[in-house]
Amino acid sequence: MKTLLVLCVVCTLVVLSAAVTAEQKLKNCNEVRAAYSSKGFNVNDVPNKGVNGAPLKVCPQGFSCCTVEMEEKLSQQSHTEIKAPVSRLSTNLQSTFKQKHDHFDKFFRELLKNAEVSLHNMFVRTYGMMYVQNAELFKNFFEALTRYYVSGSAAVNLDSMLSDFWADLLERMFRLVNVQYEFSDAYMECVSRHTEQLQPFGDVPRKLRIQLTRSFVAARTFVRGLALMPEVVNRVSTVSASPSCVRAAMKMLYCPYCSGQVALKPCQNYCLNVMRGCLANQADLDTEWNNFLDAMLSLAERLEGPFNFESVMDPIDVKISEAIMNMQENSMQVSQKVFQGCGMPKPSMAFRSARSVKEPSFTGRFRPYSPDARPTTAAGTSLDRLTNDVKKKLKHAKKFWSTLPETVCAGERIESGDECWNGTAKSRYESVVIGNGLANQVSNPDVDVDITKPDIMIRSQIAVLKEMTSWLKAAHSGNDISVENDEEASGGEESGSGCDSPSCDSNEDIYFSTPPNPGKPRVNPVQRNTSAGIVSQGSMALALCGLVLALLTPHLR
Repeated sequence: MKTLLVLCVVCTLVVLSAAVTAEQKLKNCNEVRAAYSSKGFNVNDVPNKGVNGAPLKVCPQGFSCCTVEMEEKLSQQSHTEIKAPVSRLSTNLQSTFKQKHDHFDKFFRELLKNAEVSLHNMFVRTYGMMYVQNAELFKNFFEALTRYYVSGSAAVNLDSMLSDFWADLLERMFRLVNVQYEFSDAYMECVSRHTEQLQPFGDVPRKLRIQLTRSFVAARTFVRGLALMPEVVNRVSTVSASPSCVRAAMKMLYCPYCSGQVALKPCQNYCLNVMRGCLANQADLDTEWNNFLDAMLSLAERLEGPFNFESVMDPIDVKISEAIMNMQENSMQVSQKVFQGCGMPKPSMAFRSARSVKEPSFTGRFRPYSPDARPTTAAGTSLDRLTNDVKKKLKHAKKFWSTLPETVCAGERIESGDECWNGTAKSRYESVVIGNGLANQVSNPDVDVDITKPDIMIRSQIAVLKEMTSWLKAAHSGNDISVENDEEASGGEESGSGCDSPSCDSNEDIYFSTPPNPGKPRVNPVQRNTSAGIVSQGSMALALCGLVLALLTPHLR
């Protein structure tokens, strides 16, 4: 009995001691004055002693070191403090993917430029003025590819551009292999109309069209996706906190000041409920954000494999060279088919005076291209290295919005034990932690959220992500969705390889290999014939000589 009485006395003394301590703090408010001043506010706002019955709007009324004016200023400070960690995380995410976008964009543009410069320099060095006279064909080809990379089908119809390129190349080569004839513009239009039917370049144009479409659509869509991420994050991060959110943040962060407990931190679950209420609209972005990131990761896999932009552009001169060789080897058959379909042209008077020219010899050999060799070709890196790095960042960015409350309510900002601020006192937080998203806030005990009024800005960004995800999925299948100036739709035109089958996952049609030991170009012998429909042996030899000097591959040793 005596022991029980002793325990009661001890407990009473402890409670009284705590009450006295708290009352002393309230009476002098010295700690509150120091903490308030450290926030940049005027220390004179804080009363020297606690005020009884202060008409506070947020914090518990009664004996307090706070005034209404202090409460208003601390509410503004609360808004700043809950926004700061979200802003910092958002800024880091924006910076990361802005940098990744710039790296990829610079890499793709340099690949295009390097391919053009390399081909041009080789042709000028090897063939001089003979190439210069035809150089605009290849210059226009690369300019069109660059425009397509930048603006897509709104700027360049890739199929039409490639058809025009091969038709123009056929016209130039056809004139060279038939220099003994004169051709009118109408005649050459007839030749161009039959380019696909004649197939003078073999299967190279078809394969190159598939390669270029898949790789360019994948590259430009992926870069557009990287550019979109910082834009979405920036717009979402500018969404202002609601008045009820600011009120809840003030109660969580600074109401302990009013009771003189400036070092008291909020309970972790209490903080989670407040932040989930404040970031309810942002959390609703998470589903579409994750779908978008999954589509980006899938397209990155394509860029590493069958849609590899680097593997298409690096050997593109070899592929065009193979087409030229096909035309050279089949020039007689092509010419005779043209003569049959378009009629016999008139003999060239200028050619007759040049028939005594000695035929030069040519002993060049092709340099084979190894598809296993992927050098550092542009921007000091390679596509494989870029995609490996960005995939890690994309995976890390998943669930960014739904995990913001957990990220904010961590570390030194909260107290994980029971000795924490629960909104009314220093004690355990008893309420259940509610889920993420606007719909779940109907039962939030700490933040009043109107679930019937979703944020317009965030809803618009959800729509933007949905649209971009559809473009990424189309690019994953090798299809191009036209976009004008990367901003406006061009009218709904779609084109592409239509690759929806498992064959897209293979490397089929990605490389054109040359023989291990290629020999010098072959010239098909022609039997002498006096008929007007057959080219003479001497004429064909001279014509093919001109062809080699003017248009043959730059990869000749």
